[in-house]
Formats: sequence, C-alpha cells, structure tokens
Amino acid sequence: MSSLITAWELQNRTEKELCALFRKVSQEAAQSEPGSPERRNAIASLENINRALNTLRTQYPKPPRF
Repeated sequence: MSSLITAWELQNRTEKELCALFRKVSQEAAQSEPGSPERRNAIASLENINRALNTLRTQYPKPPRF
C-alpha cells in the first residue's frame, strides 16, 4: 500500500477494524525503504489511524472494570 489513508476514510470504521488496519500498515511500513514515499505514506496513515482510534475511544470509552 503506497497510498495515504485519510481521516475521511477512517471515520466510520470500528475499533476492531482500525486496530487491524493499524497492524497491516505497521507491517507495510516496516518492510518499506527508509525515506521512500511508501514509508512516508504509511507513517502518515498510521498517524491518521491513531487519531481515529483516540477519537473513537474518547467518544465511547469502555466501562471501568472492578
């Protein structure tokens, strides 16, 4: 995957989908060449996925465990 994943593409995904996508893009980033466009897009995509996860978790926090 060399294309950037935008916030728009992530906004209706579930936490499970976002986590799976984060793992996939992380693996792709690790396999890409340092400084390459693929690596830059992967890192930017990971940042967008992380923001989407944080937003989702803030809107719908899990109940505390006792």
